[in-house]
Amino acid sequence: MARPAMPATDAVPADALPTDLLPTTRSNGSFGRNFGAGPKMRSTVGTPVVGDDFHGRERELRILSRLVRDGNHVLLRGHGRMGKTSIALELARRLGSDGWGAVFADVQNALSPEDAICELACGIHSMRPVASRIVEGMGRRFRRIARGRSTDDFRAKFRAEIDSRNWRDVGNRVMEACAKHDRPVLLVVDELPVFLSRLSREHEGALQVDLFLSWMRYVVHTVWNNCPIAFLTGSTGLAPLVARLRLSSRINHLTPFPLEPWDRDTSIQCFQRLAEQCDFEAEDDVAGAVHDALGIGVPHFVQSMFAELRDCSNGRPGAPATASDVAEAYGTGLLGPCGDSDLLRYRLRLHEALDETSFSVAMVILAEAATQGVFSESARRSLERFRGGKIPDADERITHALGVLQHDGWLVRHDDGYSFEFNLLRDWTKARFKRFHQPLCQRPEC
Repeated sequence: MARPAMPATDAVPADALPTDLLPTTRSNGSFGRNFGAGPKMRSTVGTPVVGDDFHGRERELRILSRLVRDGNHVLLRGHGRMGKTSIALELARRLGSDGWGAVFADVQNALSPEDAICELACGIHSMRPVASRIVEGMGRRFRRIARGRSTDDFRAKFRAEIDSRNWRDVGNRVMEACAKHDRPVLLVVDELPVFLSRLSREHEGALQVDLFLSWMRYVVHTVWNNCPIAFLTGSTGLAPLVARLRLSSRINHLTPFPLEPWDRDTSIQCFQRLAEQCDFEAEDDVAGAVHDALGIGVPHFVQSMFAELRDCSNGRPGAPATASDVAEAYGTGLLGPCGDSDLLRYRLRLHEALDETSFSVAMVILAEAATQGVFSESARRSLERFRGGKIPDADERITHALGVLQHDGWLVRHDDGYSFEFNLLRDWTKARFKRFHQPLCQRPEC
C-alpha cells in the first residue's frame, strides 16, 4: 500500500526547505551549509550543489519525485562523483516546497549498527518535535538527551545509551517518531554500502549485515502507511555486496535508480553556462573538448576541468582558452598531483567494497584493461589459471570483482571484453601500471 501522493508537478518551485527541518552541519548527519540559490551558477568543486548551482538532472528529478511521492523507497546508484548527494539534496529541497520534511544521515564512518542508528537520530535532531518523540518513554536519561543544544552533544549522549542489545528497539523508536510527524519525511541515508561493506568484514560480519538490512526492511513493512521514505545512496554498489553475501532478498523492497553520466550536450551546456556566468572566455570548441577528454560526463570532473582552465587563464588575461589548454589541464591538472586525491578516492571506495584477495584480483583486471585496452576473455582464462593455482574460488572472485568494477564505473562490458569508458580512470590506472604489468596472456605461469 503506497503512501497517499502529495500533489505532483514537474515544475516544482525552487524554495528552500523550511528552516525548522534543515540541519546545519554536514558532518553531523545533516544537509551542510545553507545552500541558498544564488543569482547565478557558481564554479563549485567538491561540494554538493542545489538550486541555481544545480545542473542537468531535470528528467531524473521528475522521475525520482514521482517515485518518492508514490511511496517508493529508492536506491540511487552510480559511481563516484556523479552527483548522487547533490540530486538527493535538490530533491529534498524541491519536496520541501510541498511541505515535506527531510533528514540527511551520513553513515560512511559508522562502525556498527549502533553507530548507524545514532547517525539517523542525529539527522533528525534539528526536527525538534520528532527528536522529542524519539526519547519519549525511554527513561529520564534519554529525555535529558533531547535538551542537548548541539548535534555533537546530542550524538555523544545518545550514542552512550545504545548497545548491541537495544539498537533495534531504539531504531524502531526513531522511525516511529518520524512516522508520527505531521509532514511526510524523506530520509536520505548516504554511503550505506560503505558502512555495510566495512561491517561485513567484522566478526560475524555477514550476520551483522543481515540483521541491519532485515531491520530496515522490517521497519518499512511495520509502519508502511506513514514510514519515512528511504532514499539510499552510495559511491560503492549495494547490490554486488548483498549478492556476495547471499542477502539480495533483504533489499528487494528498494526501487533501484541508476544515475548515468551526463551526455555530451549536457556537459557542454554546463561548461558554457559556467563560462558565461563566471566571465570566462573560451574558444567554441573548448566545451566539447572537455567532454571528449574525459570520455563521459562526470559532473564533478566537468567542474574540475573548468576550474583548472580558469586558473590557467589567470596568467594570460584577455586570451581565450583553447583546445590545447584542455589537454594541458587534463594532463597536468586532473592527472597531476593536485588531482590525485580525487582519483585515489575511487580506489579507496573499491578497496572498501572488496576484501583483500578480491581487491588484488580487481587490480590485475584494471591493469590489464588500462595497458592493453581491454580485459578480454582470453585474459580472463589466463587469470583464472594463474589465480586458480593459489585461490580455490578464483572464478567466483573474478566474477564478483568484475561485477563491482562495472557497478562502480570502472569498466563497461563489450563484445570483446571489458574496457574503460571513463578516460580519466583509464589514464590514471595506466600511468601506475604500464611499467610493471605484464600482459596476462604472455605470462609463463598462465
